[in-house]
This record gives sequence, structure tokens and C-alpha cells, in this order.
Amino acid sequence: MEIMAAGVDIGSTTAKSSVIFNDEIHFGPILSTGANPTEAGERAFKETLSKLNMKNIDRKYVIATGYGRVKAPFADETVTEISCHGRGAHHISPSVHTVIDIGGQDSKAIALGENGRVIDFAINDKCASGTGRFLEFASKLVLEIPLEDLGKLSMNSNNPAKISSTCTVFALTEIVSLLAEGTRKEDIIAGLHNAISQRVATMGKKVGIRPEILLTGGVSKNIGLRSSLSRELGIPVHIPEKIDPQLVGALGAAIIAKSRIVKEEN
Repeated sequence: MEIMAAGVDIGSTTAKSSVIFNDEIHFGPILSTGANPTEAGERAFKETLSKLNMKNIDRKYVIATGYGRVKAPFADETVTEISCHGRGAHHISPSVHTVIDIGGQDSKAIALGENGRVIDFAINDKCASGTGRFLEFASKLVLEIPLEDLGKLSMNSNNPAKISSTCTVFALTEIVSLLAEGTRKEDIIAGLHNAISQRVATMGKKVGIRPEILLTGGVSKNIGLRSSLSRELGIPVHIPEKIDPQLVGALGAAIIAKSRIVKEEN
């Protein structure tokens, strides 16, 4: 019997898909969500399927997760990104006990127990200042530096600026003032990373930070942020080595989808 289990993660900024077919895991492209999350999620799913030669599928199950999961009519079930990131992280490394996901719209700290089971979590979804959107606004609107360059530039800072505001709007105003005072952009960027790390660390400590820590989401690719967060927590944070950090949620959703099929068969 050939089964196909899939997970589609429709985030606030990107849509991702993972398919498990014949016990092999396949990933599709990371697409911009844009103004139509449903279309982006479905396109990510279809592009993943198009890479596979699947015939005579006996059983299939699709789980949608992420910000836009409720608008995924092609899915059999929706599961929170908290659970999906937990299962995905556990699959990548069973020794992971803490997942920190910094996405475009929110950031999350997830404490894991056995088999990737979520035992506690905290989420910041009320303000963008601890998210990727915050860095995107700062890089494009004020600093005029490509987002992908922020990490490396911040590593050249010897005197990180102090960003005291926890509000995105006020923080951007602070950056404008720092630039006017002649503060180096490298120091401002390092200060931004420290501000995000402090917010994330405070949230993480609420759930109890335990190593190994896996950092997921698009912001995890930022070496400056990873370095800052490791210092703030006093524990090294890691990113997945074999898959893109943005795919962890889709992977977890596909693993859960497969477990649903196995449960029904038994």
C-alpha cells in the first residue's frame, strides 16, 4: 500500500510544504505568502507533488499549519504550528528540548518532552518588535540595507547600540535618532539583535530553557541574531543542518499526517 502524508505550513510571510511518500521526505519551494495565503499554500503543495512520480496512492492525508491554516480547503485537518514545530524539531534531533521559532509575525518558545510532545509554550503575537518583520522594517525603511546582510554586518560591531523601546514604531524612531547622532550602522544592527534576543529570552525563560535548543524560522538564518541569542541565554542555539530552518513546521505537519494514517490503519 502506497501512502502519501503531507504538511503545508502557511506562515504570515512564506508558504512551505513537505510530503512523505514511500517513507521518504520531500520538500517543495519556499514561496512568498503575499496577499493570498490560500493560493500560496496550495501552490507550495502542488509544486512539491509535481516533483514526485506518485501513482496508485492508496491513502493520503494532508495537514495544514501556520498563520493561514484555517484557509486551506485542500487540507484534511489543521494543527497548530506549536505542535508541528515540536514534532519537526524532534525528528531532526531527538535531543532537542527547546524550540525557538522567530517568524515574520510572531515568535515562540516551545518546551518539549518525550517524542517531541509539547509540554509548555509561550508566544509573542501582540507586537512585531520580537519578529522578523521588525528587522525587515528596520532594514528597508530606515537602515537601507538588504535584510540578508544584517547578520554579517552586526558581527563587526564592538559597541552595540542600546534600543530601549519594545514598540516597533518607537524603536524605528530610536534608530533614526541614532543615525542622526552618527552611530555606526553595524552597532545599530547589533543593538536590534540584542533587543530581539532579550524579548525572546524573557519569553523562553517562562517555559524553562533546556538544551539542546533549536532555532527555526527565517530569522534563524541571521548569524548575528543567533550569536546574540546564544549570549543572552547562556546556551548555544542551533539551526537544522540538513533542511532549511523555515521547513521545520511543514515537516512536523507531514509527520503528524503520517501518524494519522497509521492510527486509522490500526
